Amino acid sequence: MASRFLYLVRHGEAAGEDGSLTAAGQEQARLTGARLAAVPLAAIAHSPRPRAAQTARLIAGHRPGVPLTESAVLGDYIPGDLDPGTLPPPFARLVGSYTITERNEGAALARAAVEQFAGTGEEHLGPAGADAVRHELIVTHNFLIGWFIRQALDAPDWRWLGLNQQHCALTVILYQTGRPASLVSFNDAAHLPRSLRWTGFPDRLRPAAD
Repeated sequence: MASRFLYLVRHGEAAGEDGSLTAAGQEQARLTGARLAAVPLAAIAHSPRPRAAQTARLIAGHRPGVPLTESAVLGDYIPGDLDPGTLPPPFARLVGSYTITERNEGAALARAAVEQFAGTGEEHLGPAGADAVRHELIVTHNFLIGWFIRQALDAPDWRWLGLNQQHCALTVILYQTGRPASLVSFNDAAHLPRSLRWTGFPDRLRPAAD
């Protein structure tokens, strides 16, 4: 049975949408690299955005020799073409802030991302075929990670909304030939000290300080 473990990481904390990682974000990325150092990664792919590319490079520093590539389908976009009128008010406001064109383009990119990174065919796993086990990492953005989780659980198209990711936390999905996808872990930040957790979460969802 072919198996594909997909590790999903949201980029580290950054100074603005297109800015470089903050000092905290750099440390988050380095600690994530150390966490993944023993994982036999076959490839690392990342969003074109600077904050994701920098995060991926810092993680890759712990895995010399693993191919590191940029992928447009892992960018920062809204992944579903949803009608805001069908959504609860907080979600409707978010989705409605994007144009129809942006929503259509994002939906197409999200479909391409799932097709590329969630498959278990020979074109995804190589000639080892039926017995292959492959581990891959993608460094991307909050919305797309939520979309992969939604797809893995066969949830409604809108259900990626509200699945908030901490910066540099780990989510792992297992894809196996002939079986439904399995969500192995979600938002695992055990490798980050408390001072570096919860960044990227809305303030109202962060736990109170000790």
